[in-house]
Amino acid sequence: MPNNNQNYLAFIFAIEEINKNLHLLPNISLGYEFHNLIHSHWRILENSFILLTGQHEIPNYMCGTESQSVAVLSETLWGTSTQIGPLLELYKFPQVTFGAFDTMLTDSGQYPSLYQVAPKDASLALGMVSLMLHFSWTWVGLLITEGHKGLQFLSDIREEMDRNKVCAAFVKMVSTTVVSYLSATKTETASVNVVIIYYDIDILNDVNYNIGQHLVTWKVWVTNSQWHADMAGRNFILDPFHGILVFSHHHEEISGFQNFVQEATPFKYPEDTYLVMYWSKNFRCSLSDSDCALKNCTPNASLAWLPPNKFDMAMSDESYSIYNAVYAVAHALHEMLFEEVQMPPMRNREVTMSSPWQLHPFLKNTQRKLDSEYDILNFWNFPEGLRLKVKLGTFSPHILLGQNMSVSKDMIEWATGITQTPRSVCSESCNPGFRKTSREGKAACCFDCIPCPENEIANQTDMEQCMKCPDQQYANPQKDNCLQKSVTFLAYEDSLGKALTCTAVSLAILTAAVLELFVKHQDTPIVKANNRALSYVLLISLIFCFLCPLLFIGRPNTATCILQQTTFGVVFTVAISTVLAKTITVVLAFKVTAPGRRMRKLLVSGAPNSIIPTCSLIQLTLCGIWMGTNPPYIDTDAHSEHGHIIILCNKGSLTAFYCVLGYLGSLALVSFTVAFLARNLPDTFNEAKFLTFSMLVFCSVWVTFLPVYHSTKGKVMVAMEVFSILASSAGLLGCIFVPKCYIILLRPDRNSLGTIRNKTHSGGKPS
Repeated sequence: MPNNNQNYLAFIFAIEEINKNLHLLPNISLGYEFHNLIHSHWRILENSFILLTGQHEIPNYMCGTESQSVAVLSETLWGTSTQIGPLLELYKFPQVTFGAFDTMLTDSGQYPSLYQVAPKDASLALGMVSLMLHFSWTWVGLLITEGHKGLQFLSDIREEMDRNKVCAAFVKMVSTTVVSYLSATKTETASVNVVIIYYDIDILNDVNYNIGQHLVTWKVWVTNSQWHADMAGRNFILDPFHGILVFSHHHEEISGFQNFVQEATPFKYPEDTYLVMYWSKNFRCSLSDSDCALKNCTPNASLAWLPPNKFDMAMSDESYSIYNAVYAVAHALHEMLFEEVQMPPMRNREVTMSSPWQLHPFLKNTQRKLDSEYDILNFWNFPEGLRLKVKLGTFSPHILLGQNMSVSKDMIEWATGITQTPRSVCSESCNPGFRKTSREGKAACCFDCIPCPENEIANQTDMEQCMKCPDQQYANPQKDNCLQKSVTFLAYEDSLGKALTCTAVSLAILTAAVLELFVKHQDTPIVKANNRALSYVLLISLIFCFLCPLLFIGRPNTATCILQQTTFGVVFTVAISTVLAKTITVVLAFKVTAPGRRMRKLLVSGAPNSIIPTCSLIQLTLCGIWMGTNPPYIDTDAHSEHGHIIILCNKGSLTAFYCVLGYLGSLALVSFTVAFLARNLPDTFNEAKFLTFSMLVFCSVWVTFLPVYHSTKGKVMVAMEVFSILASSAGLLGCIFVPKCYIILLRPDRNSLGTIRNKTHSGGKPS
């Protein structure tokens, strides 16, 4: 086998290199002898006896050997070590293994004479999961050989996968038999594109071949360095292991090894029967019948001529461990002999070989403890069994996660049928704007994507929770970014602001025109009959009522917020108290005709006019208490209008606001009641009916305002208050003064004293 030949050559190279080293074991030459450990219980024990005694008939005697061995180098597996370990331990004979590191063999109580030089595989699981994350593979299969090492690897990789949110589509623990391997893989691998294979033993090349005969080729296989390429020369282009990714222990190049291999021939090392047979097979040699010597070989043949599938010139992990094992024994022996030489009784005396058990303290100092770094290799297959091994990158467990792996993606040759980096996921990633929701009874990697709720975003892929935007920001339509809200308010430039402003100014001008009309016709009966002074006060207050909404439009500030409510409360109180005074005046005017002087005195003294300052003073008191306790202030509303922060005036104390509004309602209700009772009093210019209608309109507007006000927010709420002010003021203006303006402008004949007298004397019942 090519690997065995390279292992042998690495061993010989290390021996010769040490013997040429003047500073390591000077004046001492290392020797060696080979023993085959055939996989048979009795054969293993027999070869161990031969190694220890020099013969296999009489134990406990050293016969037939001129020199004593100081250590055993073996590639023994755990099962073999349990057989030869106790035998070697009887003699305290050091055993140095160069096979894959096995945690079971680290028990110094059970294996006190066994030393391992291979690097640990403690970071292999982390490296493989890091590779999964590098390519965003979150849905992978696991095929792991049975045994304690496989179970340990399964535990390690499941822990790393859980920590990094990589899910196992299936987990199969398989034996070394072809049948169980095939049953494990034929049905399970269909759902995934990436499969991790963990090899524990070296006899799985046959399994590799059988997997290749039964599996599809468009899979990505990731495995450890115990995997060996099948060099039999079959159709490798269709091999499912074409493009396999292998984690191999990183090691430095050994200077001079390739030159040594190029010069190694069976003529130089005739005792190497494996090399003789290998040479005869690959260089068209023939064997002589007499002494089995090679003849008729290709001239100047070298192992460097062979393709990589026949012989790989690059040192393998196992060969590197053999090289280190030889040096470990050499350094331990050197330190032991150096210590003996330094002892006083030994000075100027000839150095003699000590017993093998004395080597133990020095071998313990040579064991490597650090986890190994890994090279990530990619195997390319070509026709006729040619195979190329390409280094893609490295993994180091000593660097922070995310920076511990470097892979050259452009160099990767994927499996047959894959033209670009494959995907292996249970569910496609959730794009920004969506969040993951797990599927019931499924693995964490299997999920559905649902849109983020209103005003929440997901700015990364595969987010589990959406993030709520701050109050000053709002989610864009894609819900992957928060945008800054623009500041807005009921401005004069808005269409709604323009409409309300024009309406308020127009009604104020109209009211001023009515006032001018009344002043111009102040001596006419219709103006004089309805208390001319109170009409002037009412019209002036209505002008201010119509101008009051201008305080609600525009960017709010502290002054306007306070003036909005105080101005609104006071001017409307003046207007309603004036209506109440006019109503009482009408009632008193008709009561004057009755006997008694009290009513006359009240009417002549102008007592009804005192209602206006009295009611206004009460409203001013309420407003003063409001402003002194919890006055209105500037506030923001970030929720009513999407994408905007509305600046508005907060009422401060809602209780005070409703007290002001309730007081206005009480005045309006009293005015309505008095006017309603006086509606049928006989008089040509009796305005009690109009006062009744005006109060009915006023109350209807503000009763409707309350529920609508509470159901709106933002600029609409401000606009609703402005509209209520304008509507109630327009109701007063229209119901009280429009009929009078009609008579003044269009029916002047009804506005003369003579017409009124004739109508009164001739009509019987006055109208």
